Amino acid sequence: MSAVSIQSARPSRRIGTWTLQGIIAVAFLAAGVAKLAGVPFMVDLFAQIGLGQWFRVVTGVVEVVGAVALLIPGLASLGALWLGGTMIGAVATHVLVLHTSPVPAIVLGVLNALVVYLRRDELVALLHRVKG
Repeated sequence: MSAVSIQSARPSRRIGTWTLQGIIAVAFLAAGVAKLAGVPFMVDLFAQIGLGQWFRVVTGVVEVVGAVALLIPGLASLGALWLGGTMIGAVATHVLVLHTSPVPAIVLGVLNALVVYLRRDELVALLHRVKG
């Protein structure tokens, strides 16, 4: 069975995929901006992690860049993969360092994995272009 291009998929699948990407992008954009703006909750959270506030800034940049990539045709699959990897780190941090519930990070990770799956043909095409 071959992968179906999101551009040639049924309109309902296309609309659903873009809607999902938009929702995820808003969530990561809000979280990333909060980190970059130095919202007190985020400053305290990253103080508990213990790597310094530079890590909060880097994480905020990663989330904003990933959110923007989710909204750019041709980069959405890469953005979802990027953010999904970030959520693996977030789950580990919640469980091993903060000892708090990892459920929000798991949910966001699963949603990003779904976008990667729905846009798998785009990711393969991107990899082929990079390979040359």
